[in-house]
Amino acid sequence: MSEDRSERQRARTGADSHLPEVRLRPMRIADLDALMPFEQLMFGPEAWSRQSYLDELADTELRYYLVAESGAELLGTGGLITIGETAQILTVGVLPAARRRGVGRLLVRALVAEARRRRASEVLLEVREDNQPAQRLYAAEGFAVLGRRRGYYEQGRVDAITMRYEIRRDTAPRAEEPAQ
Repeated sequence: MSEDRSERQRARTGADSHLPEVRLRPMRIADLDALMPFEQLMFGPEAWSRQSYLDELADTELRYYLVAESGAELLGTGGLITIGETAQILTVGVLPAARRRGVGRLLVRALVAEARRRRASEVLLEVREDNQPAQRLYAAEGFAVLGRRRGYYEQGRVDAITMRYEIRRDTAPRAEEPAQ
């Protein structure tokens, strides 16, 4: 993300998130020290290992990870993979103390903007069927339900709802998305 884009996002995010100076930036390996203690809390049995994150961060051609922070405090993370014209949000996590303050919305918007920048025509994701707040967030951001993946989470005990966002080329990005 260019410094100019990062500055524009920081200026906008303060008003959107109800947190002072929320800044989005690309994730770095050094961020894992702050993230890993919260990974299990945020994702339970689906928590990623440090090695999984290292592998993901190593692939900058197809994958994009970012963090939301306020000062030196990590608030959340998000990740995206883009192959051809399809992008998929792989993860969005907000630390418990920062939830319900717009951080997740900022991460989702930034991931969609990155998918647009990478010339994707759609963004897909899976969300736990029992995670109603996340489903409402994605729906409010324009994602539509595609279907259900039975037994996707917790070793087959929890279904996933699959969702899709269509990136239309004939319209400008949302006011909240950085210009491309």
